[in-house]
Amino acid sequence: MSQNQTAIPDRKEIFGWGMYDFANSAFATTISSVVFNVYFTKVVVGDGGADIFGHNIPASALWGYTVSLSIVLVIFTSPILGAIADFSGTKKKFLFLYCYLACLFTGLLFFAKEGDYIFAMIFYMLANYFFAGSLGFYNAFLPEISTKENIGRISGFGWALGFIGGGILLAINLVMIRYPEVLGIPDKDHLPVRFVILSVAAWWALFAVFTFLLVRERRWGNPLPTGENYISIGFKRVVLTFKRIRQHKELFKFLITFLVYNEGIETVIVMAAVFGSELLGISQSEIITLFLVGQIVAFSGSLLLGYVADKLGNKRAIILSLVIWCAVVIWAFFIKTKFEFWTIGVFIAFILGGSQAVSRSLFGLFTPREKTAEFFGFYALGGKFSSAIGPFTFAFISHAFDSIRLAVIALIVFFALGLLLLLFVNEARGIEESRKPIA
Repeated sequence: MSQNQTAIPDRKEIFGWGMYDFANSAFATTISSVVFNVYFTKVVVGDGGADIFGHNIPASALWGYTVSLSIVLVIFTSPILGAIADFSGTKKKFLFLYCYLACLFTGLLFFAKEGDYIFAMIFYMLANYFFAGSLGFYNAFLPEISTKENIGRISGFGWALGFIGGGILLAINLVMIRYPEVLGIPDKDHLPVRFVILSVAAWWALFAVFTFLLVRERRWGNPLPTGENYISIGFKRVVLTFKRIRQHKELFKFLITFLVYNEGIETVIVMAAVFGSELLGISQSEIITLFLVGQIVAFSGSLLLGYVADKLGNKRAIILSLVIWCAVVIWAFFIKTKFEFWTIGVFIAFILGGSQAVSRSLFGLFTPREKTAEFFGFYALGGKFSSAIGPFTFAFISHAFDSIRLAVIALIVFFALGLLLLLFVNEARGIEESRKPIA
């Protein structure tokens, strides 16, 4: 077998790849979006906020800062580690390591109780770092198991499986919180919620096994040149890629564009439940129920927008999603009732997974096949830089102006500017440039 294997993947491998979305979406949903974020703000920190370095920081702002800080290390390490993975042919090994370290630190959040906000911040930041970092290696397999004609549908399939997985566990979590006695969980010391957190680690660790059994590493490692090590090789390859990025102008333009509009998407993901809880007094069980319904809607949205992308073009599908995002943010600024929050939640769910799935597939089309991990390391860099800046901006505006509504309406800047920048990205030219690999 040659160093660059080209065997066509079968359906089992595509299924195995998608199962990582199925497994890790429990973290994105239960931990970052629905349960732990509310538990952190309402219980671990509390209504009185936290005194840090002589300043009292409101719980919602502290959560936003925590999410942002958790991404900083990803920003600096993803491109380097992606380059190392490509050179050494170890994407799968890196994915395994990051996956199970993330599961470990997620499980440790079980021990966070009232007032333990420093403990909770540290272990959430570590869990989120390994979660976010793993996605670069995971996404790097997408161009290898797809073609130009089906990459949108396969990417959408992964997101759809993610919403199924996140939804199933969220339904179980709802039972654990509402009826803990049925499962033999003592209803004291916030144990139902804490066992929900523990269930995420177990779920992720279990179902990720399908990925490691069914997905193949297609590239063998290169021998190390004399006097070099993998760290030095990683740095040199990243520098070389930046120097020759002009060969891939459309990819670079899209990466910047994605960075901008994904600021808004990532902020909505981690702050929506906090917004509903603080502004409208929505209970945690109501939020879980809403997100559970949202998983079903998001499943359909991911598949539909992936189909639209393959038929009409990925760029057009993203434009459509950004127009809807702009409308949703304006609407959210004015909402006053729980019914409106439910309605807008359905719209967000429909467009959420689809917009991210199509973004991933468009980047995959622009990516040289022999540089998938390295380029998706840059993609992770853009996406996770968004994860840091967006929530930080939301937290800063909410904190400075004491208005969570102003923080919400500010998100329209990210979506509108991203839409404008996307108009300058040429999809056909980007695909052509992907055939000119960077050495």
